[in-house]
Amino acid sequence: MQFFGGSEISPSPPAPTASGNNAHMMYVFNRNGVCLLYREWNRPLHTLNAQQDHKLMFGLLFSLKSLTAKMDPTNADKGNLGVPQLPGQGCSFHSFRTNTYKLSFMEIPSGIKIILVAHPRTGDLRESLKYIYNLYVEYVVKNPLYTPGTPIKCELFNTTLDQYVRGLG
Repeated sequence: MQFFGGSEISPSPPAPTASGNNAHMMYVFNRNGVCLLYREWNRPLHTLNAQQDHKLMFGLLFSLKSLTAKMDPTNADKGNLGVPQLPGQGCSFHSFRTNTYKLSFMEIPSGIKIILVAHPRTGDLRESLKYIYNLYVEYVVKNPLYTPGTPIKCELFNTTLDQYVRGLG
């Protein structure tokens, strides 16, 4: 199966983007802001409880999407800041970097948002996010036991995801 013009899932995932850098955490949200999946691999400090963390991350994404749409130099109709846009509308962002982490983001037309937080020296993760989305489709969406909109509890998906993400570093 092929998505985003990439190759089949099994043969070869995208090559790791930076040697020795690990992903810290990953979120998958649905269009309503419900966190369907949260995974940690290398998160050194926990400052919030899980629910606060998920709300903060979704709020950050919502605000950044609104800001980039408002700042879009190609669109004369800016609308109101904070008004949600349909996936694919307006200007978009794919990552930002601080001195301690890099956040990479991909939104699917269905409203699914995949966020991967990694070491700040990590390169472009767009191909890796596409690969993770393809894993999501293969192991979660096509799973007859999965109910859309519920937390992802597919062991095969989690195992494959862990194996792939650990290979990024």
